[in-house]
Amino acid sequence: MSRHSILVVDDEAGIRSALVDILREEGWQAEAVASGEDCLKAVEKDHFDLLLLDVWLPGMDGLEVLTRLKERDAAPAVILVSGHATIETAVKGTKLGAFDFIEKPLSMERTVLLVRHALDQLRLAEENRELRDQLRARYRIIGESVPMKALRQQLTLTAPTNSRVLI
Repeated sequence: MSRHSILVVDDEAGIRSALVDILREEGWQAEAVASGEDCLKAVEKDHFDLLLLDVWLPGMDGLEVLTRLKERDAAPAVILVSGHATIETAVKGTKLGAFDFIEKPLSMERTVLLVRHALDQLRLAEENRELRDQLRARYRIIGESVPMKALRQQLTLTAPTNSRVLI
């Protein structure tokens, strides 16, 4: 089993420290930063599977960080954390691509459970991608004749539709 890496982004030192300690006890690699800017720098420098991202941060807030992260090709999963959030904030965060939302004061059991669910979701998505790639490699049409090239072109046009095709 690979060790997942998690980045905690919170401006409160006590919360950062407690979360990092608990995540490490659970067997995950964990680091922490105090601002959105530091989060983006850390994500540029290292790979993280998951972020626990506070919504209210000095300077760049968590929603802006989430928006910038989602512009990247391999963005980590994000669980938003907030002590002052509204339902509107939670909805906006999930629309921006957050995996889930948790409120402060944090229940460590709920936090660990959410982290497990997010990491399981990542694992399943990766397995799905790998299986899809294996199937594509196994079942591909071979041949370079003009009729075979025409067939592949027609399939490319038809594939996105819900039409049935007899080859």
